[in-house]
Amino acid sequence: MKLRQLIAIAALTLFSSAAFAYHCTSDMRKIDTALEKNPKLSEVQAAEVKKLRAEGEVLHKEGKHKESVETLGKAMSILGIK
Repeated sequence: MKLRQLIAIAALTLFSSAAFAYHCTSDMRKIDTALEKNPKLSEVQAAEVKKLRAEGEVLHKEGKHKESVETLGKAMSILGIK
């Protein structure tokens, strides 16, 4: 019985670590919060941030988390978010 529990815990840990490896939703919230504060961006920069934010969300929903994090990172860079 204990062996089964140990195997189950190990499997859950393995599979859940992949899900937590990316921070797409956290990055999207950071971008949204920054945009709510009306940052001083040019129209071009603001449009680019919104475009990248939308693309990042689409990639996240498609399960392309690495690409999503990279795309959202570009938007965060424009906003000055670390």
